[in-house]
Amino acid sequence: MTTVEEARAARDAKLDALHEQLTGAVESLVSGEDWKRALEFAARFRARSFNNTLLIFVQHQAAFESGRVPEPVPSYVAGFKQWQALGRQVSRGQSGYMILAPVTGRFASFTPKVAESWRRLGRFEKPKPGEAVRSRMVGVRPAYVWDVSQTAGDPIPAPPSPRLLEGEAPDGLWEGIARLVEAEGFSVLRVPHEGMIHGANGLTDFGARSVAVRENMPEGAQVKTLVHELAHVLLHGPDNVDATGHRGIGEVEADSVALMVAAAHGMDTSDYTVP
Repeated sequence: MTTVEEARAARDAKLDALHEQLTGAVESLVSGEDWKRALEFAARFRARSFNNTLLIFVQHQAAFESGRVPEPVPSYVAGFKQWQALGRQVSRGQSGYMILAPVTGRFASFTPKVAESWRRLGRFEKPKPGEAVRSRMVGVRPAYVWDVSQTAGDPIPAPPSPRLLEGEAPDGLWEGIARLVEAEGFSVLRVPHEGMIHGANGLTDFGARSVAVRENMPEGAQVKTLVHELAHVLLHGPDNVDATGHRGIGEVEADSVALMVAAAHGMDTSDYTVP
C-alpha cells in the first residue's frame, strides 16, 4: 500500500516535471509564429492560467507529432468528468495533458480587515459564530485534461467566432483600455501623426505620466497600440523591479499582451509579427 509520504513524493515529482516542462515550453517557442499561435490559443481559454495553456499547447503538439491527434493546435479542452457530462468519453489509449490545478483552503477571521487574523480551518472544522469565511488558493496539484479530438460521443456545438472587418475595433474597447491606463495615473492622448511621437505608433512617457497614440491609422490599429502601451505601463515602469530593462524583450512582452487582447476580442491578428 502506498504511504502518505510516498504519495506526497509522487505528487511533488509530477509538479517538478510540470515546472520543468513549462520552462522548456517557453524556451522551445523560439519563432514568432510559434509564440503567436500559443498566444492566440491562450486567448481562447481565458478561464485557464497562462501557465496551463502553455502546458496544454506543448503537450498537444507532442501528441500531434506522435500521431495521436489530427491537428497541431488544441481546440476544446476539458477534464474526464467534464467530457462525460457533455456526452463524450475519452478514447482508449489517449493520455491526458497534465496541468496545475489549484488547491484551495478555507480561512476564518473575526476581523477580516486584518490580514494576520485569518486562520485556516481544518477539513471538517466549522467557523465560530461571527467569523467571516473565505476560500483562497494554498497550492497546486497535478490534474489531467483532454482535447476534444481525444474523445468520442455526442457532437459539441461550435460557438460563434465573430470576426471584425479589417481595421475595426469592438465598441467600447478603446474606452475600457483607456480607463485602465488612467487608473495607473497616466493621461491618454491622441496625436494627429507619428511625427509628434518620434515616428512611432504610440509612446509611453513615464516622466510625463502620459500615453500617446497617433490618430492617422485605422481604429483597430489605434486600439491595439493603446493595449501595447498599457502593457508598457504595467510591466516596464522604472519602479518595476521585475522589468528586464531590455528594449527587445519589453517590445515582445507588450506585443504579446496586445495580441492576446486582440484575439480575445475577435480582432484581426494577421498583421502581428512577434520578433
